[in-house]
Amino acid sequence: MIKKIGIIGAGQMGSGIAHVCALSGFDVRLLDIAPEALERGVANIARNLDRQVAKGKVSQADRDAGLKRIATGVDYAAFGDCDLVVEAATENEDVKREIFKTLVPHLNKDALVATNTSSISITRLAANTDRPERFIGMHFMNPVPVMQLVEIIRGIATSKEAFDTIRDLTVKVGITPASAEDFPAFIVNRILLPMINEAVYTLYEGVGSVTAIDTCLKLGANHPMGPLELADFIGLDTCLSVMNVLYDGLADSKYRPCPLLVKYVEAGWLGRKTGRGFYDYSGDTPVPTR
Repeated sequence: MIKKIGIIGAGQMGSGIAHVCALSGFDVRLLDIAPEALERGVANIARNLDRQVAKGKVSQADRDAGLKRIATGVDYAAFGDCDLVVEAATENEDVKREIFKTLVPHLNKDALVATNTSSISITRLAANTDRPERFIGMHFMNPVPVMQLVEIIRGIATSKEAFDTIRDLTVKVGITPASAEDFPAFIVNRILLPMINEAVYTLYEGVGSVTAIDTCLKLGANHPMGPLELADFIGLDTCLSVMNVLYDGLADSKYRPCPLLVKYVEAGWLGRKTGRGFYDYSGDTPVPTR
């Protein structure tokens, strides 16, 4: 039975996971290598909880109790009594491998380990731990407190018991679980990221402007956000990483990352988080950069 949940990474995803877990009554240990990231993460959680209170979705008492359930730190030893640890670091396999190498010695023998990867092989990541049968993928959507889906991905060694426990936990935090097989990018990103990549190709080839492409998909396909706007929201580095996983893992030319996407990432134009991507966010209203 899961009572205490550890989370590695206090960025947008990690803080969002901490938010929904704490609000659902679980004690949370939130870790990041940077103390300032922890401060920002907790501040974001408090701000998002306040929004929920203002909208009448959460009571003030539940908001206060949820915040009190979150403890922060920079030492992996804090995970010694956790029943589950969720890794929510950057979408980089080498970084994740190092995290699991550091994490494993601090875990109790029954603890489950989950990764929030959006594309990387669960089987391969699990092989870097001492417990592949207790290792699983939990791909939360961004922003976590708003989105209603978690993809649950079993590696080849993941036990049925571990899968059932994580599926039940997902329901307890008020999110719908969907089972996906351990193939590159799973379900959501297997479909979504090639669409975004094709939108970048459409821009690259001069078929349409940033504004035209996003307007066409919003009004012509009833998407709430245009694909280039969405790419900026996700992070262009993450988009490129997922496309590379698809291209390398499936060896199909249809997944080749658009050279313009590569160029933007090389320039450090990663979207909203850097203030510039397919849009410039320095003013009151985002302005297309092409």
